[in-house]
Amino acid sequence: MKRVYVVIPSYEPDDRLLTLCDNLKKEKIKDVIIVNDGSSKKYSYIFKEIENKYKFKILKHKVNMGKGRALKTSFEYLMEEDIVGCVTADSDGQHSIKDIKKCMDALKNNPNSLILGCRDFTLDNIPPKSKFGNNLTRRVLRIFNGLKISDTQTGLRGIPKSFMEYLLDVDGDRFEFETNMLIESKNKYPIVEVPIDTIYDSKENHSTHFNPIVDSYKIYRCIFGNFFRYLLSAVSSFAIDIVLFHLFCLVFKPVTSLFYITIATVLARIVSSIYNYTLNHKFVFKSKEKQTVTAVKYLILLVTQMFVSSFTVTVLSKLLVNISETIIKTFVDGILFIINYIIQKKFIFKK
Repeated sequence: MKRVYVVIPSYEPDDRLLTLCDNLKKEKIKDVIIVNDGSSKKYSYIFKEIENKYKFKILKHKVNMGKGRALKTSFEYLMEEDIVGCVTADSDGQHSIKDIKKCMDALKNNPNSLILGCRDFTLDNIPPKSKFGNNLTRRVLRIFNGLKISDTQTGLRGIPKSFMEYLLDVDGDRFEFETNMLIESKNKYPIVEVPIDTIYDSKENHSTHFNPIVDSYKIYRCIFGNFFRYLLSAVSSFAIDIVLFHLFCLVFKPVTSLFYITIATVLARIVSSIYNYTLNHKFVFKSKEKQTVTAVKYLILLVTQMFVSSFTVTVLSKLLVNISETIIKTFVDGILFIINYIIQKKFIFKK
């Protein structure tokens, strides 16, 4: 049977790493890689004991390069091995040997899936900052990336070998790499969640190397990266649309007082939508679908949005006679903007 390696990235660990290694040895798990991510010399005794006593493979960075880079180093090493994949675990005692084995078994049973060992964040022993961080990231990932994951921060993951190879070219050298891993799994590797014990102790805050400002910024930059491109495309398209709408209103209002808003909306939207579709297909979502397929879907969305926008602006302009049609349209299309992103992400440019 093909093997599953256990990979443990570690930077300046304490004795909990030795306890984990001892438990792995007791369970006769021999395929283990420890990545020493540039720990200072005073931690050398830990890695020497692991190498001498437990005979586990030690990979070493001369300087601290981050958890993401440590994982990639282990992936590179394992490319020549005949394995199903690997299970990554943290070195701070948060992952029990029982749960590591559960994820190993899950990966063997689902060799083409990304396995996530997921904690229960409804329990009372979860630190408030961890509960808040996971809940926020979980909701944002679901809205902006279409991923429904209960534990976005888990370090206990089963990764197929083919996905490991793919991840070598994925951006991120620190904690943001794990977020990118989730994003990159979409439409490639189904996610299988495995319930695990929720372990926190008094040493957690002391031993963590997560920078709440720098690493949080990098993580959310990964999540919102696609949305920012969409925002750039939408803002430039919106500017074209509003300018043309205003000009067409000036032209057609003297001609027809009843339908000038509809005419202006349609003409402005045709021009801006051709521009917007091209950017979204090539730049924002980088779709691999055929343009004929995405164009049809986009056209349906476009027609629907034009109708909703035109109808809503017309009704509101009759009710709010003292407010410019352009201001009303700006407000209405701002709401439709978020709705359109979700629809395009999930249904139009999903590949």
